[in-house]
Amino acid sequence: MKLESTLPERPVFLFVVPAFNLFALLLVFFLLGPSFVSQSGVAVELPVSRFQMERQADATVITVTAGDPLGYWVEREPVSLGQLSERLDARRGSDSSPATTVLLRVDKGVPVEVQRNVAEIALQKGLRVYLLGQPESVYAAEEKK
Repeated sequence: MKLESTLPERPVFLFVVPAFNLFALLLVFFLLGPSFVSQSGVAVELPVSRFQMERQADATVITVTAGDPLGYWVEREPVSLGQLSERLDARRGSDSSPATTVLLRVDKGVPVEVQRNVAEIALQKGLRVYLLGQPESVYAAEEKK
């Protein structure tokens, strides 16, 4: 006895489903990709540094911008120098993401004394402080412009 299917063959579905999965994966990559790469904080012109560090997952970004008056930012929220200590206490005490590291981004025109004061505030809270800079190759490219 010879068994034969009465339904017509449709091999198109064997190719459509994996192609749909591939397009869905590419869509997710392009939608979420920039959020994995971008840094938090406010855009500033960093001084040159020859050192690199690994990415910190639990870091709080403090940005000091040049100008009159100086601008202080915790992540993307503006704060005053007096509120900085309170904001660090709140970030350190939160159960969802307790901060242990501070990434300090200081604009080029900010005096060193201000940078030191902000770093001391974070160090008094028991946090590790990293001062961020830009690679020399980025600085050389900007100088040519």
